[in-house]
Amino acid sequence: MFFYGPIAIGVGSQLPKTSDKDYLENHLLLFQLYLMKTILSNPSTEIIAGFHALSDPLRIRVIELLRSQELCVCELCEQLETSQSKLSFHLKTLKEAGLVRSRQQGRWIYYSLNLSQFLALEEYLAEYRRFSPVLPARPCLDPS
Repeated sequence: MFFYGPIAIGVGSQLPKTSDKDYLENHLLLFQLYLMKTILSNPSTEIIAGFHALSDPLRIRVIELLRSQELCVCELCEQLETSQSKLSFHLKTLKEAGLVRSRQQGRWIYYSLNLSQFLALEEYLAEYRRFSPVLPARPCLDPS
């Protein structure tokens, strides 16, 4: 018997009289449903932090500026026309979410994208495409 969370699949004499291909397709479908319920309904803290960090327009603008090159805080402030104290808060959020990296050189801090975290967010979203069949809505019950 295979167990996927609360879903169990029988083996051996318990198998229904279907072809191997049908059995494998059913097995794969149940596994996909299990993944959809566990992975997509329980995103990690890093995934949640990443999407939260991307929810602010100023932070999106920072990400856009860092797409092509590493930039110093002073360059980011100048291009975004914002104060260093305001930008510092947003850079901290992006850094805590793992979306940007920082390095210090002298008295300046330089920021760049952490592409591996963007890949993790992209893979999370790709799971919706792979494991989320669009099912028709259930009919609503009339309360009267």
